Amino acid sequence: MSKGEAFGPRLVQRAKPLGHTSVPLQSLPVPADCWKSMSLDFVFDLAVDDKGNTGILAFVCRLSKMVHLAPLFLDSVFRYHGLPETIVSDRDSRFTGAFWDTLFQLLGTMSTMSTADHPQTDGQTERVNRVLEDTLRSICGEAPRSWSDQLPMVELAPNNAVHASTGFTLFYLNGLRHP
Repeated sequence: MSKGEAFGPRLVQRAKPLGHTSVPLQSLPVPADCWKSMSLDFVFDLAVDDKGNTGILAFVCRLSKMVHLAPLFLDSVFRYHGLPETIVSDRDSRFTGAFWDTLFQLLGTMSTMSTADHPQTDGQTERVNRVLEDTLRSICGEAPRSWSDQLPMVELAPNNAVHASTGFTLFYLNGLRHP
């Protein structure tokens, strides 16, 4: 074997770690009613707004796909839809601490964590986050600190649009009417 073949393709291939086998992903059960199960995720790395906010918590109804965007938690979504039976979130350290465990226990809500490094487990919330960030970037370009003032209109747009997977607006699915 020549010196050039010592680290040829075969040897390199044999030396590579095998990696881990992937387990087939399982779909989450479809909720029986709107807002009985929701997913949520944080959006950070935004400019500090005039009120001192630096992030958004995005809530998505897993059945209707309706979106609520909130710089605050209990004050924003639960007052409209009540407490969910389940909440799906990623394994962000902000969701895995003792505070969340205690909160979910006190509320009687089950927390379901998505599989680590599989954002597609909660793809609908990840898509909402991408659209949210793109929309805020485009409308707040001139005044980046005004993003929290824009949230009501940014929230209205997807909720009043026909959703591809349901064929209805999210407002219609949640209240059988359009605003």
